[in-house]
Amino acid sequence: MLDKTTRMNYLFDFYQALLTPKQRSYMEMYYLEDYSLGEISEESNVSRQAVYDNIKRTETMLESYEEKLHLYDKFEKRMRLVQLLEKHVSTLEDEQLHLYINQLKELD
Repeated sequence: MLDKTTRMNYLFDFYQALLTPKQRSYMEMYYLEDYSLGEISEESNVSRQAVYDNIKRTETMLESYEEKLHLYDKFEKRMRLVQLLEKHVSTLEDEQLHLYINQLKELD
């Protein structure tokens, strides 16, 4: 469950601008603020089933965006490469290389 939550948080971070305000609100409450479906339904004055359906549709949309745009996949690959660079550069005294690595990390 934690892996799915982490993945959804990243996908939401990358693609939230493509969602409607209601979709963003439900996803924020469910994944970022850890609200239950019941709490979201009370807060939004809709049924628990409506909240569940909206969240499931939004998850599907986020996965669909990722299949097409690969932003999360590219992010993970960049982070792995940065870690490898850090590992190999850590023995060097080249401050400029360390600066470049830090700049790469800050981009995401």
